[in-house]
Amino acid sequence: MISILNKLFSKKNIISNQNNLLIQLSRKSSIKKLFEIINNYSEESEIRYVGGCVRKSINNEKLDDIDLAINLSPKDLIDILNKHKINFFKTGIEHGTITASINDEKFEITSLRKDIKSDGRHAEVSFTKDWIDDSLRRDFTINAIYSDFYGNLFDPHEGIKDLTDGKIKFIGDAEERIKEDYLRILRYVRFFLNYSKTKHSIDIKKNIRKNINGIFNLSSERLIDELRKIIKSEKFINIFKDDFCLEVIELIFPQFKNIHILKKLDSKKLEFLNNLEFTLVIALLIIDNTDNSEYFFYKYKFSNKEKKRINFLKEIFKTKQNNNFFSKPSLNKVLYVHGKDSLIDLINFQIIIEKKNYNNLKSLLKYYEKKEPPIFPVKASDLMKQYKISEGKTLGIKLKKIEEIWIDNKFNISKKQINKVMEN
Repeated sequence: MISILNKLFSKKNIISNQNNLLIQLSRKSSIKKLFEIINNYSEESEIRYVGGCVRKSINNEKLDDIDLAINLSPKDLIDILNKHKINFFKTGIEHGTITASINDEKFEITSLRKDIKSDGRHAEVSFTKDWIDDSLRRDFTINAIYSDFYGNLFDPHEGIKDLTDGKIKFIGDAEERIKEDYLRILRYVRFFLNYSKTKHSIDIKKNIRKNINGIFNLSSERLIDELRKIIKSEKFINIFKDDFCLEVIELIFPQFKNIHILKKLDSKKLEFLNNLEFTLVIALLIIDNTDNSEYFFYKYKFSNKEKKRINFLKEIFKTKQNNNFFSKPSLNKVLYVHGKDSLIDLINFQIIIEKKNYNNLKSLLKYYEKKEPPIFPVKASDLMKQYKISEGKTLGIKLKKIEEIWIDNKFNISKKQINKVMEN
């Protein structure tokens, strides 16, 4: 294997990285198995880490998705996985991507390839054994860094230097890279916010503005998936300090009517915002007194659960609230009627949009994170037995009335109050 590596890696491009986080990852049995069976398939076969996991490893970030590249065809990879009884999914086999599943862990493995032609959404590819060819079709220099099992890095486009210098550079011609896949406009925003230490290149800004309409030909799923990555990235809050990145987001997502609210947040609230779930951040951006949120749901696919969360907040905030709404008596009712998760969403939402009372709202949040909803103490079976009433519509109406009295009375009800309802 050492002799093969020496052939593949030139001294110019191989960098020893013995403290790399990938070395720790390589100790996992599932990763070990993949590297062993593929590297031992033939004298030339090899698998390497690539993309985000390598970039994050160099930058000492938490590793999440593990992407791997191999110098074998998808057919050869399928043969290897079948031979070793490893489950897999043909997630993107037309582009050479297969997802292997070992010990309930999933690993995306892509054959080295060259993009033959692209319409900005889909690419025709041919498979190759050349690591340089594969690197040339990638988007940014910081994403074209490869690593072997031992953490040694192959860096054909000086991506490590760019990562260290905080430069987000396209590989080759920026406009060509953008036209190959217009999603790269949003990816540029994400990487710039998270890694840049310099100003935007005039050439990159020009090419993004020139080609931004191409992004509207992409599927809503791809756009939302990339938006999710931007919003949940550690440095998302930097967008409010960067006019160009903000301009790009507003052009692509004009439904973000409330983004100006987030621009005015102080440091405490920006930090708080950075820890909110994606769905709640979207709610903050799209809820207003129009049908803006409904149009957003029409244009982009959200789960019914996500829609329900956002619609709940819209219903609460479109009705005028009195000054005591965010007090325990009112919020206890929300807790019982709508559940704990909805109440936590409500308080989180208010923390961001409320100009005052930050500390009070944070105290309420802490209180309700530990508090469970009250349990209605009256059961239909007890009423049937005690008041000799049969099951049916009348019982349902009386039970509902008792519940309303119990809620309005701060979740207390007397025997006398129950008798009064039952005897009427």
